Amino acid sequence: MLDSPVSIMPKVKTNRVKYPEGWELIEPTILELQAKMREAENDPHDGKRKCETLWPIFKIAHQQSRYIFDLYHRRKEISRELYEFCLDQGYADRNLIAKWKKPGYERLCCLRCMQPRDHNYQTTCVCRVPKHLREEKVIECVHCGCGGCASGD
Repeated sequence: MLDSPVSIMPKVKTNRVKYPEGWELIEPTILELQAKMREAENDPHDGKRKCETLWPIFKIAHQQSRYIFDLYHRRKEISRELYEFCLDQGYADRNLIAKWKKPGYERLCCLRCMQPRDHNYQTTCVCRVPKHLREEKVIECVHCGCGGCASGD
């Protein structure tokens, strides 16, 4: 038989995340963007094309990633520990930020716009074409609704 009831009890797992120093500085903005994201996800999509329903979600995800990228790489206002924490917790898109660091991709809107397999003729998205080279001056990307994210614009 068993010795005591305590030995058979499973350990309780907690979901408490230890936030790094400086989190309180960016937390209000992150929470505001997450509230906007929930609102965009629950927004009715009556009368919109299937692809148009995702545009606000892409826009908010881009905005959140750009906010964290700018705080760390441009303004140097957050620590590397906090930056890595934000990437690990999914507050920013690690792959998109990696592209922003490369020349020519500083203004990239989303990763789908640069993948040839998602487009006709195995090229990149029309929003990646500089404005002075476009036949149509006003365009919208089918994937994310971007009006143009080419570096030369």
